[in-house]
Parts: sequence; C-alpha cells; structure tokens
Amino acid sequence: MLQRFSSLVSSGVPCFFYTDFIGENFHCFTFEELHEKDIEFAFNSGSDTTNAPHKPPFLPVSFEYYRQKFDVVQENIRNGNTYLLNLTQPTPIEPGYTLKEIYTMAHAPYKLRVRDQFVCFSPEPFITIEGDTIHTYPMKGTIDASLPNAIDTILNDPKELAEHTMIVDLLRNDLGIVAKEIKVEKFRYITTINAGDKKLHQVSSHISGRLESNWKDNIGGIISALLPAGSISGTPKRKTVEIIKEIEGYDRGYFTGIFGRFDGKNLYSAVAIRFIENIAGKLIYKSGGGLTADSDCLSEYNEMIDKVYIP
Repeated sequence: MLQRFSSLVSSGVPCFFYTDFIGENFHCFTFEELHEKDIEFAFNSGSDTTNAPHKPPFLPVSFEYYRQKFDVVQENIRNGNTYLLNLTQPTPIEPGYTLKEIYTMAHAPYKLRVRDQFVCFSPEPFITIEGDTIHTYPMKGTIDASLPNAIDTILNDPKELAEHTMIVDLLRNDLGIVAKEIKVEKFRYITTINAGDKKLHQVSSHISGRLESNWKDNIGGIISALLPAGSISGTPKRKTVEIIKEIEGYDRGYFTGIFGRFDGKNLYSAVAIRFIENIAGKLIYKSGGGLTADSDCLSEYNEMIDKVYIP
C-alpha cells in the first residue's frame, strides 16, 4: 500500500492515507474510494473549540496502576534509556453516541472516522509539505486554562520547557533525515481547546526544512523515515518505543498514528490523538502525556484524564 501511495503522489493523483503508531499498517485510497470504504475525514473543519464538549461516564485506570507504570518510566530515565517518553493508557467510556455521530458533531482542526473502528478529532498537525518546504508542528505541554496565570505558568515551568525542547530537538533531527536547511520558525506558542468541562492551553512549535524538488517520487520513504511521530513517542525514539511496548500494557493500534491528504500538489497530515476506538462493541478512549525526570505522577495522571472528552 505504501508503494501505491508513492505512485499516486508521484502521478499527482489526490489521495488520503492513514497509518498505525509504528507505521507498519499503511492504508491509502483515492478520494473517490473513501465513500465505498466508509471513511470520512476533514481538515480545518473548525476551530480548536468543540461543540458543547462534555465528560462522558468513564472509568480510567487507577492511580496506583498508573503510578506503577510511571515508576518504571522514571527508572528507565535514571538509567539513561530514555529522556522523554509519552505514556498513554486506555479508558472505557459510555458517550451515548455512535462513532459516526461523534465525528459529525466534532469541530476540530483534523478529524477522521474509519468505519465503526475508530474516530479521532485531533488538534495536532504532523507534517505539511507546500512547494518544496516541509513543516512540522510538535505539540507538547498542556495546562488547565482556568488556573491562575496558566499561560505564564506553563511557559515558565522548567519541566515543561525541558520536555518541549527535547521534542523540538527530536523533530529537528527527524526533519534532517529527509530535508535540508532545518529552521525553528517559532518556538513555544499557545493554542487553546475546549475539553469537556474545562479549557486546555497547549504548547506548540513550528519547524521547517527544504526538500529535494522531486520529493513526490520519494514520499513513501519520507513518511516512513519520520514515523512514529516524535511528539507522541519520545527520545531517543527507537529505545523509547521499545519501552512503550513493554510497559503500556495495551495495543495503541492506530492511536498516535498519522493521517493525511495529498491534494495533487501539497500534502497535509495530522497526529491521531483525541482518539476513540470500538473494541468488541465497547468504546475505548486512548490518551496520555509526556514524562521526563521532573514529571509529577499525580499531575500527569490528571492530564491523561483531562484529555478524555466527547465533543
């Protein structure tokens, strides 16, 4: 399927694609094929706000269970195996809506529904290619917007600064694999989303690079080289992904994979977060956050829960 994707892009044929977390399962369709496959997507489908977001009934993993995994991550950090790891967990929910209804209601920059398998309404872009320039927008750092001086707090927090800087360095290095003239265009800017009963401030940066003029002929290799996305794995990437597989205790599947569209000239993509999956008839919300040596277990646990919401 990756070969077909490269062939379509090289020929200038508009198409849509999505992958799992690791990039082992890659799917590609022309726009005409999407209806038959019962796949819907929308980019720039609204602002970062959602339509009457709320917290559905849900049952997260216990704090003690989460702390056990948190402690294993901290041990790996002390041992130098990882410096930043994005720890996620599944949460059963009872939203009272079908995946198609959730998709229809959601207002998010990027959204996707694949049959009755999963839906996501993501705020996070992955890569954009316009002309011969590639852009990426790592998002790392979240805070409850209702807290006093929330923006100043997160921007001046040494832990948050260190975590975000590591992700920016990782994405700079990733882009350096496929592009030249890598630049950090904007470092640590704020976007705000509605997440259930509260608003969340999120911190992003903008990095760019220059591709070879024949990048369409090698788009499959470019995408593969950048997976998994650094903002939802960690650094160093290969070892961190090994640790994630060992300790999370569940299969991420298409959660934290990427999805995107090629319009015949340019390519746009997003990270599959804010993600709900249908597993044996039960809806599972998958969420998490980045851990560093300075992370506080309770704060990280609460952040994971804050990200569980239904638009």
